[in-house]
Amino acid sequence: MANLRTSMDAAFYDLRIATPQTLHGSARSIPGEPAPLDGAPSSKLLRMQQLWLLGQGFPLGVIPAYAPPLYSSSQKESGSLSLQTIWSKQPAENWWLGLVGQIRPIKLISSVASEALQADLTLPSIKSVVKNFFDKSFYSIGLMSHLDVGPLTSVVVNVEKDGQRKNRHTKALIHHKLPDHDLTLEAAWPELFVDRNGKYWDMPESISLDCASLISESGLRYHFGIHRNGGAAKAAVDSGEDPVPIPASLKPGICAKAAFSYEKSRDLWRELETKEDLKLVKRKEGSFRNSAYDLRMKEPHAAISGIFGGNCEAWLTNTKRPFGADLFGSICFAYQHGKFRKDYGDLTRVDARLDVNSVSSISPKLNLILQQQIAGPIVFRVNSRVSLGRGVHIEDVIYSLNYSLRLLESGKVVAWYSSKRKEGMVELRVFEF
Repeated sequence: MANLRTSMDAAFYDLRIATPQTLHGSARSIPGEPAPLDGAPSSKLLRMQQLWLLGQGFPLGVIPAYAPPLYSSSQKESGSLSLQTIWSKQPAENWWLGLVGQIRPIKLISSVASEALQADLTLPSIKSVVKNFFDKSFYSIGLMSHLDVGPLTSVVVNVEKDGQRKNRHTKALIHHKLPDHDLTLEAAWPELFVDRNGKYWDMPESISLDCASLISESGLRYHFGIHRNGGAAKAAVDSGEDPVPIPASLKPGICAKAAFSYEKSRDLWRELETKEDLKLVKRKEGSFRNSAYDLRMKEPHAAISGIFGGNCEAWLTNTKRPFGADLFGSICFAYQHGKFRKDYGDLTRVDARLDVNSVSSISPKLNLILQQQIAGPIVFRVNSRVSLGRGVHIEDVIYSLNYSLRLLESGKVVAWYSSKRKEGMVELRVFEF
């Protein structure tokens, strides 16, 4: 079912949106804005883990991505296709290191071709063409580390340098599991944020401490944290148009937040899995049990669910609005036809979720998810968000092809494209809707 928890998570600084604009594969959502599409949040797996696993199936271990460059509009002729690969090592049983390399082949080829067409065959001209291959703007490199300090604590450090940008990007995260809670300390210099319009913002310094409860059988959940913005945020891309006001949540200062939610779900009807569904199937390559491609979509059903909650925030520095509180709610309907076991025509699914992000909002959002099996484990999916305020219009659409991995029970390779941000990438997601 469509993820209701993003309704609450969208109020905090630790909700991450998948993007190929960084080597670690994510940017932070801006708190207080509408909850992102269900296909937008980044994978729970580290990008280092994704690249290593995806590299086992991609030719030469190279994974493609597509995104416009984040720099001056005068250089928009640069190519948007990038290719990533990873060299990994495990120095110890609890420590993983990864060196990620990225190249922008279209930009490289167009630059070399342009130089070659203008050059004569003199030695200085040939040297100039060869020199283009070593232009750092064609490449990016990142070092990623994941260390398990103990069974409950992990430390992640990423350092990356994009040849198109001046500064190095550094990120550190400490995650600790408490009884029924997750505790996370995260810092980045600088941090990349993305707003509801697909516009990126650079924050010179970002530090967060968050504690989130795991969802209980009762449906009650809460989340609290404190965040510090250091320095003045600025738009990552200079479009040459009138400057856009900086979002209020990105103003310098310290902000404390708390939220709670109550979530409930009920089946209208459900066709339970039977022993007949799990019978052995014999083929040339051998016999196997006829389990669903994705265990989360193994039973046809219709269900309704809802979430209601509230949040409050307090800015500990001088601002025009030092304190604020609000309520939010979502209701979702899901319908699935098929058991996602056969090779064709065994999965059609529709999810519709109505979000009210604020009691003062005059523009509720309708999120629609359409999924259709193409063949075997391949599913075509469309996520869309429709504004129902002053005039109905589509705000965002994400198209994706999903290849379910039966071996992982509920894992899939997702190749998606966002029409608003004009970017796409390939991710590996496990036990995520």
